[in-house]
Amino acid sequence: MGEIRRIDAHYERKGTCHVLMAFEPLTGWPETQVTERRRKQEFAHSMRRLAEEHYPQAQKIRVVLDNLSTHTATAFYENFPAEQARRLARRIEFVYTPVHGSWLNMVEIEIFVLVRQCLKRRLPDMKRLEREAEAWCEERNRIGASVDWRFSTEEARIKLRSLYPSTEE
Repeated sequence: MGEIRRIDAHYERKGTCHVLMAFEPLTGWPETQVTERRRKQEFAHSMRRLAEEHYPQAQKIRVVLDNLSTHTATAFYENFPAEQARRLARRIEFVYTPVHGSWLNMVEIEIFVLVRQCLKRRLPDMKRLEREAEAWCEERNRIGASVDWRFSTEEARIKLRSLYPSTEE
């Protein structure tokens, strides 16, 4: 009797990249940017694009994000001339979600939808990923899809009581 032939699938990693997403919850507007890396440089350029291209008339832009080390105003000073960095730092206000609380960040929900609907498979290269993510954003914008946020202020006060000042002495 012969032996059963066994074949093992070999996974060949072709690289990684980073998908940075901006999301405006009141309008449901998402935008993605695919980059080779996740550094301060990519973050700074993304914030610059947000401020100068998408919201050039806004006096203040409030950005809710997690506590990743690249998510700071120092990224502006490390990547742009001082005057431009100062302008961006004055216009963009960072609001950080609590540590272990990124579920509060609505963009995390939007990223979950992107992954589930578009990226939960291997894509051959970064260009294809960019096309897929852009098409997904265009479709979400076309149909006016948004996050159905149901976390009330009352629930936040209970769940995040350590972040709220106490009125009791």
